Parts: sequence; C-alpha cells; structure tokens
Amino acid sequence: MGFMAMMVSWPAIAAAFIVAASLSSPAAMRASAAAAAGGGGGNNPTAGFAKVDLTGGDFQVQRPYDVPESRRFRYRDGVRTFWVYDSDKPFNTATHTNPRTEVRLRGHDYSSGVWQFEGYGYVPSGTSGVSVMQIHNEEGAEHATILMLHVYDGVLRFYDGPTIESNIYDRWFRLNVIHDVKASTVAVYIDGKQKFSTNVIPSKSYYFKFGVYMQHRDWSNCMESQWTNVTVYTKSY
Repeated sequence: MGFMAMMVSWPAIAAAFIVAASLSSPAAMRASAAAAAGGGGGNNPTAGFAKVDLTGGDFQVQRPYDVPESRRFRYRDGVRTFWVYDSDKPFNTATHTNPRTEVRLRGHDYSSGVWQFEGYGYVPSGTSGVSVMQIHNEEGAEHATILMLHVYDGVLRFYDGPTIESNIYDRWFRLNVIHDVKASTVAVYIDGKQKFSTNVIPSKSYYFKFGVYMQHRDWSNCMESQWTNVTVYTKSY
C-alpha cells in the first residue's frame, strides 16, 4: 500500500519540482518583475527613460591578470557569472587594487542627463565583503566612485553604510540605479521599489560596472554574483 501510494504521488512531486525550478529561473523572475512593474509609471523606475543600445563589445570583462577569463567569468544562456578569490591578483600589473571580476560598460560614459542601470542579480549565500555594482568616475578623479553596492553577510549596503536590502542571498532581484547628474543624486530600487537615495559628490564623467570586487573588511574566500538582462537607460532634462 505504501509502495503504491509512493508510485501515485511521484508524478505530482516531479511536476512540483519542475514548476519550482522554472519559477526560480532568470526568465521567470524577469517576467514576474515586469508584471509587478506594470509596464509604466507606478513602481516602474524605467518609465519615461529611453533604452540605450548595448552590444557584446560594450561588456568589457576585467579579471585577475594572471588567469584566463574562463577561470573567473562565464557567459551562458544570457547569464553572466563572476567569481574571484581573496588571494587573486589585481586586474592589471599597474594597479594595487583588490581582486575583482567585473564588467566595465564601455562606450557609454556620460557627463550630463539622467542615467539608469538595470540588471537582474543573484548573490549566493557565503559571498561577503564585496561590491557587486558601482558608478565609477573618470580615470584620475579625486574620488573613484559615487556609488558602490556592497554585500556583507547577506545585506546589501551603500558602501559599508546604510542598508538597502536586508536579505539579498539566494534569490534573483531586480536592481535599478538612477543617477541624476545635474542634481548630483543617486537612487536605488530593488524589485521596483525605491529603497535608498542620497546626494553624491559630482565629477566630470561616469560609467557603470557590475560583478564582484573585493572590499576591505569581512570578505569571504570566494565571492560570486550572477547578472542577466543588464540594460542602460537615459533621459534628458
């Protein structure tokens, strides 16, 4: 009787597993986030913005200089996976910065208007002491960045300060970061909801980066993040 019950229930269990797996996929997550955003206004931070055309060549991978790209970065089925170890080298021999595997979005540096980064990210549990997204200033600027999003023990923070999202581990999330150059403000949205905003110190020009970049405290031995459907938007005043 127990065996027969198990035989009857197995298809249902298998079906449930397949449904659960599909719901956790980037494609399902993007569809859910788009439905929540409602397509315009409301809690859709991209409303009123124009999409910027990105090509594969715009995604410049920076990784430890002494290892092949394939040992720290993978692009498969639309998902970019980044990982780095705390013992890794910098991304070139001329810098003494911490280890990183990141994409630098090139060809779309900006110095005016309102610009927005959108991406669907995933940070596995255990990853800590790492920046997963930044707005970088021009090379040689007095301050390197105006925004960095750090992960410490599952908490997403503005640098190592204010909490933006208290539980970022092991789930796909929609990230939108809006930078108003004239107003010198940045705003951070998670899953369509504004979670943080602040004034920033202006610089001459800016560009977006995402991936993993080890920070100066509470880092894990291995740091990883995944990103899909990364998009850039802009609008004039």
